[in-house]
Amino acid sequence: MKARSFSSLPSDTAPIVRRLLAVFTGRPFAPGDPELADLAPSLSTKVVESALRELKSWKIALRFFTWASNQDGFVHNCYTYNAMACMLSRARQNAAMRALAAQAVDSRCKMTPGALGYFIRCLGSVGMVEEANVMFDKVKQSGLCVPNSYSYNCLLEAIAKSDAIGLAEMRLKEMRDLGWDLDKYTLTSVLQIYCNMRKFDMALKVFDEMCDRGWVDPHVCSVLLLSFSKWGDVDKAFELVESMEGRNLRLNEKTFCVLIHGFVRASRLDRALQLFDKLRKSGIPPDIALYDVLIEGLCKNKELEDAFKLYMDMNEHGIMPDVSLLSKLTSYFSEEGELTQLLKEIPKDVDTAAKNLVCNAVLSFYVNNGAVDKAYHLLRGMMGHLPLDDLNVSQLLKTGERFYPDTTSFTIVINGLLKKGETDTALSLFHEMVRIGCKQTVLLYNNLISSLCDSNRLDEANELMQEMKNSRFEPTEFTRNCIYGCLCRREDVLGALNCVKEMRLHGQEPWIKHSTQLMKQLCDSGRVLEACEFLNNMVIEGFLPDIVAYSAALNGLIKIQEVDQAVELFRGLCARGCQPDVVAYNILINGLCKAGRVSEAHDMLNEMVRNGLVPSVVTYNLLIDGWCKTNTVDQAMLCLSRMYEVETKPNVISYTSLIDGLCNARKPDDALMLWNDMLSKGCAPNRITYMALIQGLCKCGRLNEVLVYLRQMQEKDMKPDTFVYASLLRALLSDQNLSAALETLKDLVKEGKFPCSQDRNYPILKNAIIQILQFFSCCKFSDSASSFTFLIFGMRRNLHGFRGQKMPSRYKKSDSKNLYLRNLSPEEQELCTHFLSASWILSKGYYLCLGN
Repeated sequence: MKARSFSSLPSDTAPIVRRLLAVFTGRPFAPGDPELADLAPSLSTKVVESALRELKSWKIALRFFTWASNQDGFVHNCYTYNAMACMLSRARQNAAMRALAAQAVDSRCKMTPGALGYFIRCLGSVGMVEEANVMFDKVKQSGLCVPNSYSYNCLLEAIAKSDAIGLAEMRLKEMRDLGWDLDKYTLTSVLQIYCNMRKFDMALKVFDEMCDRGWVDPHVCSVLLLSFSKWGDVDKAFELVESMEGRNLRLNEKTFCVLIHGFVRASRLDRALQLFDKLRKSGIPPDIALYDVLIEGLCKNKELEDAFKLYMDMNEHGIMPDVSLLSKLTSYFSEEGELTQLLKEIPKDVDTAAKNLVCNAVLSFYVNNGAVDKAYHLLRGMMGHLPLDDLNVSQLLKTGERFYPDTTSFTIVINGLLKKGETDTALSLFHEMVRIGCKQTVLLYNNLISSLCDSNRLDEANELMQEMKNSRFEPTEFTRNCIYGCLCRREDVLGALNCVKEMRLHGQEPWIKHSTQLMKQLCDSGRVLEACEFLNNMVIEGFLPDIVAYSAALNGLIKIQEVDQAVELFRGLCARGCQPDVVAYNILINGLCKAGRVSEAHDMLNEMVRNGLVPSVVTYNLLIDGWCKTNTVDQAMLCLSRMYEVETKPNVISYTSLIDGLCNARKPDDALMLWNDMLSKGCAPNRITYMALIQGLCKCGRLNEVLVYLRQMQEKDMKPDTFVYASLLRALLSDQNLSAALETLKDLVKEGKFPCSQDRNYPILKNAIIQILQFFSCCKFSDSASSFTFLIFGMRRNLHGFRGQKMPSRYKKSDSKNLYLRNLSPEEQELCTHFLSASWILSKGYYLCLGN
C-alpha cells in the first residue's frame, strides 16, 4: 500500500493528519498529550486511513489505531482495518494480525467483497491460513459481507501458501454450488496447492485443463516449473521447459534465473548449463550473477577447467568480473601456482578497472589463505614502497605498467589485518590511503573504530570518530554503538548516557545488547541503584529498554534484598507498555519467595496466566520451594497438582523440594509415597534428592528406611555429603544403635568426608565418637579384656575420657591381639571388635582432626 502525499488529501484532512503524525512520532510519546484530546473530535475514517498510510513503523501505527478505536464516536471501517492489516502483514506481526482479524469481526464491521479479499490476502501472506478461513466464515455467516468470486480467489490464494488440499477442494465445491465460475486465478491457486504437496499427477491434470481453456501463460508454467525444481525433480522441470517451447511459450528472465540457481543447488550443473544456453538463445543477455552461480558450482565440483572456460566466455561477452567472482575463484585455490594459472587467462588488453580487480583478487587470495603479511607487502609494493617480488603481477598481466591500489585494495588488507589483531598496522595503512589519493569509506572507519573499542582503546576510537566527522562522513548507528558498547563494558554510566543523548539527536538507537550488558555488569558489581537510575534516564531520552535489561536490574535488586523496589520497578515497566516475559516473572517470584512473601509470589503466577504467559517448570519449582520453606507444604502439594492440570511436567527439582518439605513437616509416609510416584513417572532421583530423603527420614526417626536408601545411593556411585552422615549418626546414637553408628563412621572416613574442625558438622561427629568410646569404656570386661582395650587404643593422647591413663606393663605392642581375644567371652569379643573398629577410625583420620 503506497503512502499518498499530503497534497493529494482533502484540504480539511491534511492538517489533522500532520498533527496526529507529529504527536505519535514524537519522542517520548505521551498518551495524555492535550493535543490528542483536541484532535479526537476531528477523527474520521479518511483521516485514520491516511495517517496509517503515512506511518512507517508498525508499532506506532498499531498504537495510533488502538487510540483511535477508543475515541468516543469513532468506528473503524473496512478500509482502516485493511490499512492496518497491510502494515502488520508486511512487518510479519502474526500475533497482532490475529488480534486485528478478531477485532474486525467482533466490531461487526461491514466489508465489501474486495475489502474482505484484501484482508484475507494479508493473512495469507504471513502464512495465517487457519485465521483466514475462520475470518472468511465468520464474516459470511454474520452477514457482514457476501463474498464473490474475487473473495474466494483471495482465500484460495491464501490456502495455496499451505498444504491444505482438503480445505481447498471444499472451497472449490462451495464456489461451484454458489454458481461462481472457476477462472484462471482459481485454478492457478489449486495448481499451487497440489505442487506444494508434491501431488504432481493432480497438478498436471489442472495444468492440462488450463491448457485446454487457453489459460496457460508463463506465470502458470513458472508455478509448475519452480515446484519441480524445489522438490529436486530437475528432469521433469526441464521436460516442461521443452514442452513450453513447443507451445511457443517463453520463460521470463526471472524464471530462468531461479531455475538455474535451483538446478545448481540440486547439483545438476548439466541441466543448469543447458538452461543457460536456452537463455542466451532466447535473446536474454545473462548477467554476472548467473555466471557467478555457475562458475561457483563448477568450482565446487572441482571442474576448474570448465569454470575457466565459462569465465573466458564471460570476458568475451564483455562482462567484466567483479571482486566477488574473482574472490570465489581464488578461494578454491590453495597454491600460488593455481592462482598464476587463473591470472594467465586474463586478456592482454584489459582496462585499468579490470587490472585493479585482478590485483584485488590476488590480495583476497592471500588474506583468505591466512597470508595477511603477504597481502600487506603486495599492497605496499603496489604503492611503490616495496618491490613486487612476492608475485609479479605485472608479468602475469603481460604489461610493464605499474598498478595503483584503490579503496577496495586497502579495504581487503585492512580488514585482514584487523581480523588478525594488528590494529596499529591497519591504522597506519588507513592514513596512507589519503596520501596516495584513495578515498576512505564509512565502512573502513567503522571497522577500525570497532576494533579500537574491542581493544578498550576508547580515546583513540573517539579521535577517529572526530576525524571521520571532519572528513564529512556522518557516523552511523553502528559507529556510535561501538563507542556506546565500549562505555558500557567500562561501566561508565555518565559517558554511556551522554552517548545515548547524542544518538537520539541523530535519530539513532542504542543497541539493546549493550544496555543489557551494562545492567548486568553494574548489578554484578553491586551498583544496582545506578543501574536502575540509568534505566530511568533511558526512558526519559525516549528509548524504552527491553525486558532483558529490566530483568538484569530486577535480579540485581533481588540479590541485595530490595524486593519492594524490584516490585515497584516491575510495575513501572508494565505501565510503560513493556511486556514482561516468563524470565522476568520468575526473577520476581524468586525474590518474593526468598523474602517469605510466597502468597504475593503466587499472585504473580496467576497474573502471568492472565497475561497469556505459560509458567515454566522453574516458576512452579520456585513456588514449591517457597511454600516448603515457610512450612506450608500443603500449598506446595497443591502447586504440584496444578502442574499436572496444566500438563507442565515436574522435574527432579520439584520432587526434591517437596520430599524435603514433607519430611520437615514430619510426614515421612507422604514423602515416601511421592518418591514412588516420582519413579513411576520416569523421573530419576539425583544425588540431592537422595540426600534430602535420607536427611528427612533421619529427622523422623525412620532408620530402617534410611539405611535402605543410603545403600541404594552408594550402589549408584552417588556420594553423600558430610551433613548426611552427621544426620544419620545423630539418629543412630539417639536410637542407641552403636554398631550402625560405627559402620557409618567407617564409611565417612573411607569416602574422605571427615570434616575439619571449622566445619559445622565437626562437633556432631566428635561427640558421636566420644559417646561410642565412653560407652565401651563403661562396659564390664574381664581383666584381660579391659587391659586389651588399652592395648587397642594405645593411649591416644587427644582422646577425651582416656587422657592420663597408662596401659598395664604386662602387655607389649608386639603381643598378638589374637592371644587375648581367645580368653574373651563371645560378648566381650564382639565388643572388642567394636573397639578395633573405633581404633581403625582413629588411626585413619579422627585423631588428626579432633584436636586437644
